[in-house]
Amino acid sequence: MPTLVLVLVAVLLLSTTVGTIAVSPTDALRIVIGHLVPGMPWMSDGSLSTLQDNAIWQFRLPRALLAATAGAALALAGALMQAVVHNSLAEPYILGVSAGAGVGAVSFIVLGVGVSSLGMGTAAFVGALMATAAVYLLAHKNGRIAPQRLILAGVALGSLFSAVTSYLTIATDAQNVFSIMFFLLGSVSAATMGHLALPVAALIAVGLYAVFRARALNALLIGDDAAASLGVNVNRMRSGVLVAAALLTGSVVAVCGGIGFVGLVIPHISRILVGADHRKMLPVALLGGAAFLATCDLLARTLAAPSEIPLGVLTALVGAPFFLWLLRRDRAGSVGVDR
Repeated sequence: MPTLVLVLVAVLLLSTTVGTIAVSPTDALRIVIGHLVPGMPWMSDGSLSTLQDNAIWQFRLPRALLAATAGAALALAGALMQAVVHNSLAEPYILGVSAGAGVGAVSFIVLGVGVSSLGMGTAAFVGALMATAAVYLLAHKNGRIAPQRLILAGVALGSLFSAVTSYLTIATDAQNVFSIMFFLLGSVSAATMGHLALPVAALIAVGLYAVFRARALNALLIGDDAAASLGVNVNRMRSGVLVAAALLTGSVVAVCGGIGFVGLVIPHISRILVGADHRKMLPVALLGGAAFLATCDLLARTLAAPSEIPLGVLTALVGAPFFLWLLRRDRAGSVGVDR
């Protein structure tokens, strides 16, 4: 875990220094400290230019922090989903939850309500919750979640929600198309410090919930009957975790758009590194998701500079082959979660 913390800090620091305006790591750190601690002498002695200050504080740092927050949130959502539905392929993107959140956010734009972070976050959360409920109901068979039905329902609903989003895109006014494309492609290029409020609040709330329920999540891994015998209310636990995952997904989609496969890849790698015990795995998944998506964002704005690659493209390039590899494995349960 200390290694992941160092990697995350290094990526965030590197993200603040890379760009058309040259800023050394030392100067970047001085700018950040100067904004956090009033009265620092270097903020007014002329050693730092206004361009450098704006580049770090207004543009690079907010998008790096938002990418890290979104990565941690999506990784946590994927880990929670995989635990409660006993399926190693479960994650918000594959199960259609991200697409449902996208429909909610896009509908908010198309209806002409505005582009407020709180309003879009609420709409995205409602869409994610509806998608989660639909997948949950369709995957039920004989009183339990059927893994094959879960994936099939998620893929089908994801396609349906994507079709709805496409229709809304072509049916809306031209000035809304750019805002909608933001959600379809996934990006943190327009990030500001204000955009951090919603996903950070959701991440803290769900993160604390997951920490306190880590033992119950471990119990679910050995089966519903065994968990019930240990005093876990399985139905209430499953419903609460799915709502928590929907909250995380909705908050991320509201400000970052559709970013897939983070919740699939990172929890699996975390289990391989530290095992399936959620008391150890969840912190690793959080840090790993943050470092992974912050790195993807750094690559997105540098690989094809001055153009920018959408974040969803880079995560799909990593996640899609990983998904196919999981499908071909003989035993997905070898990393801690049954198929």
